[in-house]
Amino acid sequence: MIRVLFATSEVYPLVKTGGLADVSASLPEALCRLDYDVQILLPGYPAAIGAARRAGSRRKARFRLGQYGVSLWQTRLPGTAVTLWLVDCPPLFERPGDPYRNEEGADWWDNAHRFQLFCKVGAMIARGEAGLTWKPDLVHCNDWQTGLIPVFLEAGNGRPGTVFTIHNLAYQGLFSRETFRALGLPDALWRWDRLEFHDQLSFIKGGLVFSDRLTTVSPSYAREIQTPELGYGLDGLLRHRQQALTGILNGIDIRVWNPESDPELAFHYGRDHLKNKALCKAGLQRELGLEVKGAPVLGFIGRLVEQKGVDWLVEVIPGLLDQGCQLVLLGSGEPRYQDPLRALARQSPEQFSLTLGYNEGLSHRITAGCDLFLMPSRFEPCGLNQMYSLRYGTVPVVHGVGGLADTVFDPLDVGLDQANGFCFRHASAEGLRSAIDRALAVAGHRRHWRRLQENGMAGDHSWRQRARVYGELYQSILKQRQPLPQD
Repeated sequence: MIRVLFATSEVYPLVKTGGLADVSASLPEALCRLDYDVQILLPGYPAAIGAARRAGSRRKARFRLGQYGVSLWQTRLPGTAVTLWLVDCPPLFERPGDPYRNEEGADWWDNAHRFQLFCKVGAMIARGEAGLTWKPDLVHCNDWQTGLIPVFLEAGNGRPGTVFTIHNLAYQGLFSRETFRALGLPDALWRWDRLEFHDQLSFIKGGLVFSDRLTTVSPSYAREIQTPELGYGLDGLLRHRQQALTGILNGIDIRVWNPESDPELAFHYGRDHLKNKALCKAGLQRELGLEVKGAPVLGFIGRLVEQKGVDWLVEVIPGLLDQGCQLVLLGSGEPRYQDPLRALARQSPEQFSLTLGYNEGLSHRITAGCDLFLMPSRFEPCGLNQMYSLRYGTVPVVHGVGGLADTVFDPLDVGLDQANGFCFRHASAEGLRSAIDRALAVAGHRRHWRRLQENGMAGDHSWRQRARVYGELYQSILKQRQPLPQD
């Protein structure tokens, strides 16, 4: 059995700021079901340590790293049999709210120190130096917060295999040269082909340069990040390592996201019995104070930031309201987007509902209750919400980039018999509005609309097959690292 240490900075339901948390929960569990021994490593945030204490878990190891005392807690990821290791260091991780930012929305001043320590502990476990009886064959690192683990492992003999997954290349873990010195990293790492990036320290480069294999979360995104437009200055490095780079679509947890059994829904439905979806729509309208009628309801769930195309959304909303549509938005982000959305919601309270923040239950009811789900992202490494909406028979309208292009198929491209949603490729508010108009036109034809819904609900977006691909990747890494036989 292959043993894998899965290092991540967030995992649902203990801490979540985005899709990384969902993937970090569902992929390890799917791999465990395929007989891989995958154990998760997570910083000891207050919610995670609290859950471990309530579960009766205990510390398994204690040691010092520099000025910090560190404990390792062994517990289970809630609701699963997956082993979870928590790096307990209260001065660095015992903080309220967001794992990366303070209450004012600014990055914690010591993020580099926090995640360097996390990476050091990951490397200690990987080398069998943390006092545990378990030692991995391979370490799977995720995003910049884990980028130094492959760096720390590189110098050792007989190190485990390493794979680094890029969930969003826009977040790179960049810090000053002064921070590089303060971390005590070897001077030899301050080179353009190591950790230096335009006179800054780049955590993510550690993963990209030193890992055996690289993955990202969709085939299209794997191609896009090798271009200057979406490579964020790392496209040259990624082209150099393209033979080591694989795009593997994320999956979704089809037990949690299942319209036939979802406990967050008052009514349940499936592909061959869609009638109750209309009751979910009416229930959502009542819950959010919208007029209960047959008007098209369009939903959006996500961060209110430029990446998600929220400025295009703000531009098209007034025209959609004038046309009689209803809008439901759930998310939070930058004031430059929140403020105009608040104004629109105040002007049309019976047509437009805006919920700032995050609410897991409401996200399920929006996904079930809407007719259309909007994802106009400028770029989208994979995206999960479009897969949730497909499973719930809510037709997605997306910008044809990254994982959105790999999962949503437009009638103009594949014909109505194979289509499951609508894509626009002209990156603008006009492109978004044109795709919405095409969707609304098809919605007027009940039989055609039902075909789109059924096609979406028939798709296999589970982790089972995607987890097999990761398993094959792990096996290939370990096979390549086996010593050659002696003559």
